[in-house]
Amino acid sequence: MKRILLQSTIPPTDDDWHIGRFSLLKETLSSMEGADGQPLFEVTARDRDPVGAPDSVLSRLDTSDYDQLWLFAVDVGDGLAPEDCEAIGRFRERGGGMLVARDHMDLGSSVCTLGGVGAAHFFHSKNPDPDTSRHQNDDTITTSIQWPNYHSGANGDYQTIEPVLPLHPVLHDPDAPDGALRFLPAHPHEGAVGQPAGDSTARIIATGRSELTGRTFNIAVAFEPHGRTGPAVAESTFHHFADYNWDPALGSPSFVSEAPGDGLAGSAEARRSIRRYAENIALWLAGYPVT
Repeated sequence: MKRILLQSTIPPTDDDWHIGRFSLLKETLSSMEGADGQPLFEVTARDRDPVGAPDSVLSRLDTSDYDQLWLFAVDVGDGLAPEDCEAIGRFRERGGGMLVARDHMDLGSSVCTLGGVGAAHFFHSKNPDPDTSRHQNDDTITTSIQWPNYHSGANGDYQTIEPVLPLHPVLHDPDAPDGALRFLPAHPHEGAVGQPAGDSTARIIATGRSELTGRTFNIAVAFEPHGRTGPAVAESTFHHFADYNWDPALGSPSFVSEAPGDGLAGSAEARRSIRRYAENIALWLAGYPVT
């Protein structure tokens, strides 16, 4: 059985995006079984230790028995200590699989210091998108949030994504008409990801479209394993995996001001697609076939 660590970049904080707000993801991954009916993954979920010092787990991740790190960067820029980043880098170099998800503007910008995968994340003040034509606000409703902030829909609704061909395994869906996964949770303020310059192991695998401006934006970047270096995925927003976006009835922090939608509640197909996406990522990061 492989071990997955679901990890936030903030200490336990009730009124924030603490790791307890990703309980449906943990339940989904923990329930995955192999052909023999045995669980595929043991899943641990934790928040980081207090900021200002190395985290007791992340700073030693490379010597741990974890096989995957799903890092939800929900901090304002101080979520990872240098020792954490160095150990996470060594973790991937020894074959560990990684998913790194952030959000709008500068939320989660501590991931910029992660080698390789960090370079795929573009923020407002750090590592901005090299295409300056995208340095403009997309959400014309919550104007206090500056770029990047792509509006793919209300929390609780779903968005239709466009797979980038050739179809990547994490977007494989044998139950879809064309064999491609098409639906993910919507969010009013998705961040920006892209292929790092000069990295031939990375490519954009899916795009979305703003409901407000019609602009196309990148949903996910996949990094293929090479040598001993493990696979990785950079995600435009952690809201693709948050409880509130899978089921708004589970609640959100008090600072979320936009009214939620109910599109997911009325679409069993979209709900299935969302869970399939999480399962596909776990399988691909583990080196298992995605069928």
